[in-house]
Amino acid sequence: MGRVAIVVSRYNEVVTGRLLEGARACCVESGIADHDVDVLWVPGAFELVVATDACAASGRYACVVALGAVIRGETPHFDFIASETTRGLGQVVLTHRIPVGFGLLTVDNLSQGRERAGGTAGNKGYEAAEAAIRATDLLQQLRTDGARP
Repeated sequence: MGRVAIVVSRYNEVVTGRLLEGARACCVESGIADHDVDVLWVPGAFELVVATDACAASGRYACVVALGAVIRGETPHFDFIASETTRGLGQVVLTHRIPVGFGLLTVDNLSQGRERAGGTAGNKGYEAAEAAIRATDLLQQLRTDGARP
Protein backbone atom coordinates (compact mmCIF):
# COMPACT_ATOMS: atom_id res chain seq x y z
CA MET A 1 0.00 0.00 0.00
CA GLY A 2 2.71 2.48 0.92
CA ARG A 3 2.92 5.20 3.52
CA VAL A 4 -0.04 7.11 4.94
CA ALA A 5 0.00 10.66 6.29
CA ILE A 6 -2.62 11.68 8.83
CA VAL A 7 -2.88 15.45 9.19
CA VAL A 8 -4.72 16.49 12.36
CA SER A 9 -5.92 19.85 13.63
CA ARG A 10 -4.97 20.68 17.24
CA TYR A 11 -7.96 23.01 17.51
CA ASN A 12 -10.81 21.11 19.20
CA GLU A 13 -8.31 18.39 20.11
CA VAL A 14 -10.84 16.76 22.44
CA VAL A 15 -12.60 15.75 19.22
CA THR A 16 -9.71 15.49 16.75
CA GLY A 17 -7.71 13.27 19.09
CA ARG A 18 -10.53 10.75 18.98
CA LEU A 19 -10.72 11.07 15.19
CA LEU A 20 -7.01 10.28 15.09
CA GLU A 21 -7.55 7.18 17.24
CA GLY A 22 -10.15 5.98 14.75
CA ALA A 23 -7.93 6.66 11.74
CA ARG A 24 -5.00 4.82 13.32
CA ALA A 25 -7.24 1.87 14.19
CA CYS A 26 -8.36 1.68 10.56
CA CYS A 27 -4.75 1.68 9.38
CA VAL A 28 -3.90 -1.18 11.75
CA GLU A 29 -6.95 -3.17 10.66
CA SER A 30 -5.98 -2.58 7.03
CA GLY A 31 -2.55 -4.10 7.62
CA ILE A 32 -0.57 -0.86 7.50
CA ALA A 33 2.41 -0.98 9.84
CA ASP A 34 2.63 1.74 12.47
CA HIS A 35 6.00 2.87 11.09
CA ASP A 36 4.29 3.51 7.74
CA VAL A 37 1.90 6.05 9.26
CA ASP A 38 3.06 9.61 9.88
CA VAL A 39 0.92 11.90 12.04
CA LEU A 40 1.32 15.62 11.43
CA TRP A 41 -0.36 18.16 13.71
CA VAL A 42 -1.45 21.58 12.46
CA PRO A 43 -2.85 24.50 14.48
CA GLY A 44 -6.38 24.52 13.08
CA ALA A 45 -8.71 23.23 10.39
CA PHE A 46 -7.69 25.88 7.87
CA GLU A 47 -4.07 24.69 8.02
CA LEU A 48 -5.13 21.17 7.05
CA VAL A 49 -5.06 22.28 3.42
CA VAL A 50 -1.45 23.46 3.22
CA ALA A 51 -0.12 20.48 5.18
CA THR A 52 -2.18 17.99 3.16
CA ASP A 53 -0.97 19.64 -0.04
CA ALA A 54 2.66 19.40 1.13
CA CYS A 55 2.22 15.71 1.96
CA ALA A 56 0.65 15.02 -1.42
CA ALA A 57 3.34 16.97 -3.28
CA SER A 58 6.16 15.17 -1.44
CA GLY A 59 5.52 11.88 -3.23
CA ARG A 60 6.17 10.02 0.03
CA TYR A 61 2.57 9.02 0.67
CA ALA A 62 0.08 6.75 -1.02
CA CYS A 63 -2.74 8.72 0.60
CA VAL A 64 -3.44 11.42 3.15
CA VAL A 65 -6.14 11.60 5.81
CA ALA A 66 -7.20 15.09 6.93
CA LEU A 67 -8.87 15.33 10.35
CA GLY A 68 -10.41 18.41 11.92
CA ALA A 69 -13.44 19.71 13.74
CA VAL A 70 -15.14 23.03 13.13
CA ILE A 71 -17.80 23.87 15.70
CA ARG A 72 -20.41 26.49 14.88
CA GLY A 73 -20.11 29.66 16.91
CA GLU A 74 -21.89 32.99 17.03
CA THR A 75 -20.12 34.45 13.99
CA PRO A 76 -19.88 33.45 10.31
CA HIS A 77 -16.30 32.27 10.92
CA PHE A 78 -17.59 28.65 10.94
CA ASP A 79 -18.95 28.98 7.41
CA PHE A 80 -15.76 30.45 5.98
CA ILE A 81 -13.42 27.92 7.59
CA ALA A 82 -15.59 24.90 6.77
CA SER A 83 -16.16 25.98 3.17
CA GLU A 84 -12.60 26.99 2.32
CA THR A 85 -11.05 23.96 4.01
CA THR A 86 -13.39 21.66 2.12
CA ARG A 87 -12.63 23.42 -1.16
CA GLY A 88 -8.90 23.34 -0.51
CA LEU A 89 -8.81 19.63 0.31
CA GLY A 90 -10.75 18.89 -2.85
CA GLN A 91 -8.21 20.89 -4.82
CA VAL A 92 -5.37 18.82 -3.34
CA VAL A 93 -7.02 15.67 -4.68
CA LEU A 94 -7.40 17.12 -8.17
CA THR A 95 -3.94 18.68 -8.30
CA HIS A 96 -1.95 15.71 -7.04
CA ARG A 97 -4.27 12.84 -7.97
CA ILE A 98 -3.85 11.29 -4.55
CA PRO A 99 -6.67 10.11 -2.29
CA VAL A 100 -7.42 12.40 0.64
CA GLY A 101 -9.65 11.02 3.37
CA PHE A 102 -12.05 13.80 4.31
CA GLY A 103 -12.38 13.80 8.08
CA LEU A 104 -13.44 17.40 8.69
CA LEU A 105 -16.36 17.47 11.07
CA THR A 106 -18.65 20.47 10.81
CA VAL A 107 -20.95 20.38 13.81
CA ASP A 108 -23.20 22.70 15.78
CA ASN A 109 -21.73 21.87 19.19
CA LEU A 110 -19.09 19.88 21.04
CA SER A 111 -21.55 17.12 21.88
CA GLN A 112 -22.18 16.44 18.19
CA GLY A 113 -18.44 16.38 17.59
CA ARG A 114 -17.91 13.78 20.30
CA GLU A 115 -20.74 11.65 18.93
CA ARG A 116 -19.04 11.57 15.50
CA ALA A 117 -15.61 10.92 16.96
CA GLY A 118 -16.16 7.56 18.58
CA GLY A 119 -19.63 8.01 20.05
CA THR A 120 -22.98 6.67 18.93
CA ALA A 121 -22.51 8.09 15.41
CA GLY A 122 -19.32 6.08 14.89
CA ASN A 123 -15.86 7.45 14.27
CA LYS A 124 -15.55 9.66 11.21
CA GLY A 125 -11.75 9.49 11.51
CA TYR A 126 -11.94 5.75 10.94
CA GLU A 127 -14.30 6.31 8.01
CA ALA A 128 -12.03 8.94 6.44
CA ALA A 129 -9.01 6.64 6.68
CA GLU A 130 -11.01 3.75 5.26
CA ALA A 131 -12.14 5.85 2.29
CA ALA A 132 -8.57 6.99 1.56
CA ILE A 133 -7.16 3.47 1.84
CA ARG A 134 -9.85 1.95 -0.38
CA ALA A 135 -9.42 4.69 -2.98
CA THR A 136 -5.66 4.13 -2.92
CA ASP A 137 -6.11 0.40 -3.44
CA LEU A 138 -8.45 1.08 -6.36
CA LEU A 139 -6.05 3.51 -8.02
CA GLN A 140 -3.13 1.13 -7.57
CA GLN A 141 -5.18 -1.66 -9.11
CA LEU A 142 -6.10 0.50 -12.07
CA ARG A 143 -2.48 1.59 -12.56
CA THR A 144 -0.98 -1.88 -12.39
CA ASP A 145 -3.35 -4.04 -14.34
CA GLY A 146 -5.94 -1.71 -15.78
CA ALA A 147 -8.64 -3.91 -14.28
CA ARG A 148 -12.05 -2.52 -13.63
CA PRO A 149 -13.17 -2.52 -10.02
